[in-house]
Amino acid sequence: MKYILLPIIFFSFFNLHSQNAEVYPVFPECETVNYSASEACFNTTLTEFVVERFQVPSALKEKRYSGQITVIFEVSRTGAFRVMYVDAAYESLKEEVERVFSLLPQIQPAMYNAQPTYMQFRLPINVPLESNLIQEVRSENITSVNAPVIAQEGKEDFAENELVKAADEYDSIKSKIFTNPRYSSNINIPLSHEYYSRFDAALNQIGTNTHTASKPFLFKDVSKYYDLEGDSKRLFQDRKTLVGRKIWNEHMVRFETDDYWFTFDFALDLQLGKDFNDDSRDYTYNNTRAAIFQGGLGKNLNFYAVVYENQGQFAGYYNNWAESLRPAGGDPAIIPARGIAKPFGDNAYDYPVAEGYISYSPSKFFNVQFGHGKNFIGDGYRSLLMSDIASPFPYLKLDTEFWKLKYTNTWMSLRDVRPEVNDNGSFKTKFMANHYLSLNVTKRLNIGLFESVIWESDNDRGFDLNYLNPVIFYRAIEFSTGPNGGNALIGLTAKYKINNQLNAYGQWIIDEFSSSDIFGGKKSWKNKLGYQLGLKYFNAFDVPNLFLQLEYNQVRPYTYSHRKPVLNYGHANQSMAHLWGANFREIIAIGRYKKDRWYGMAKMIYGKRGFDFNSFEDPFSYGENIYRSYRERPFDDGVKIGQGNTGISFFGQLEAGYIINPETNLKLYGSFIYRNMNTDVNTVNNFDISTTWLNFGIRTDIFNWYYDY
Repeated sequence: MKYILLPIIFFSFFNLHSQNAEVYPVFPECETVNYSASEACFNTTLTEFVVERFQVPSALKEKRYSGQITVIFEVSRTGAFRVMYVDAAYESLKEEVERVFSLLPQIQPAMYNAQPTYMQFRLPINVPLESNLIQEVRSENITSVNAPVIAQEGKEDFAENELVKAADEYDSIKSKIFTNPRYSSNINIPLSHEYYSRFDAALNQIGTNTHTASKPFLFKDVSKYYDLEGDSKRLFQDRKTLVGRKIWNEHMVRFETDDYWFTFDFALDLQLGKDFNDDSRDYTYNNTRAAIFQGGLGKNLNFYAVVYENQGQFAGYYNNWAESLRPAGGDPAIIPARGIAKPFGDNAYDYPVAEGYISYSPSKFFNVQFGHGKNFIGDGYRSLLMSDIASPFPYLKLDTEFWKLKYTNTWMSLRDVRPEVNDNGSFKTKFMANHYLSLNVTKRLNIGLFESVIWESDNDRGFDLNYLNPVIFYRAIEFSTGPNGGNALIGLTAKYKINNQLNAYGQWIIDEFSSSDIFGGKKSWKNKLGYQLGLKYFNAFDVPNLFLQLEYNQVRPYTYSHRKPVLNYGHANQSMAHLWGANFREIIAIGRYKKDRWYGMAKMIYGKRGFDFNSFEDPFSYGENIYRSYRERPFDDGVKIGQGNTGISFFGQLEAGYIINPETNLKLYGSFIYRNMNTDVNTVNNFDISTTWLNFGIRTDIFNWYYDY
């Protein structure tokens, strides 16, 4: 009875990708059947073979397990069976499928124009096998869904076939087994310090030809060195219901065919907390709802889009920072790293955000992206060259990678939103172009060269086509446009792999300098420099997944600024490099640990900063605010870090959480922040303040919050 009914049941679910093959593969038992019966004979013989030999593991029998296994396999040009993918709840079931298919004999392959060819199939197996006997057999489903179409002679037969195909075209658009193609795609891995720390060690092994400073990474590039998909599968939780699977393991909507795929997810960032030193608010909160749509068309073109709707109010110091960034037009604040905010309720903000891009790789050497988002250059927690602390912006990026080189060109459209440059109700546009060349000099040493230029769109200049040249030296072009034509910066990065657990890295930024003043000991304002030194310790003390990082940053006064403030190194009243602007030094210590779905993080930052007094008695710029002209300086020599209204800050944060869904990086977490700032003189924007902030939330971790201002 089993061998009579099961072939009929399985025929109704075979999904044959025939590649226009005219003849099915042939078992020895089917050599004498005619052509019209060859498909049925193949299905029957294969089904009988699998069912007769398949043995449900004893542990699952004891549990009375029931479910379905889906097997995708092919018959090769030589007639060999090869399992391509198995979707099963338990590893033991996958191993049993592999065992049974390894017993299959070599048969006659499928034929196309009398030539051997491949043919792929999809086969579901129900467990227990007896459960198939109670299924209702419908005659209209006995035929294979995508059976080969045999050419018919005569126009009438052809027309009839075309009408049938047209009538079935809509219903034939169905998803096959979802294989998570994102992990081999050109989609960016979202910038999340916690997520990147999971595979940082794998990318920094001695001998790997990776370029880790240019971010965000593509999924396909990281998957060469770290099993991202396997990492997600290891966290699989056995959920029987559809809702359970969507919450704990899967994308909300997922669809895949041979030619395209896409996923859709709802994202959250819901926070509720208390600033115990702020009496003006009973509590802090953030309410973010987002929709994420991503996918691919063919193998080389991918897309990603996310739209956020947000309302929130934060700890007192963070609200003060946001309001100090307020733009022209009457809006009360700019939420750092997110965008312009409107008033919402009492003392709260409403700030919509949208990001997205198209990513295309015409060959293995190139990737082109056009989008609205952020980029990052560096191996550290901070970057003095290009960071993700500003609001999203439009960009065009070209990555070229071959030999031991990776060359990144990025062109950006930025905004100056200060009231004094407001132009007829619209914000002022400026442009930035930068290129970054990364070279693996040895198995251990990497060096990188960076150059960037900013120019405004006044005087009908618009976007200067000179800077579209990806290999030109920007400094020479900027000089040829005149003394006020633009603002150019150069930088250097380096990384050395001491061993597979220990990496040293650094950056050096040069905005402007005078060699005579450097060696003359004058400490001139012209020496607009900064540098970074850092150390990463992977699997620290041989504890798996324990990550430690120590980093030092310092930037001299007036770095990133310009005689014309519109030409500074900023966007939407925020720095494009370090969130403290300039005139500071800091030391950062970070520890991260992850085990299964649990993670923890500890961070401490100690810094010295020099603010302006912003008073009638002392209106000068001391070099921290990059949106002020360096011509407003009080003196030319004796310039040092911390000058002006000196502030000493300490920031500490503890966070622990649980990863609810590894596919979307949805997390449940708790956070504790202690921050203290002491200044010589209390001013409107900078004053003595101590903050104790306790926060709980659930968030889809696809961007970085920077609370360490």
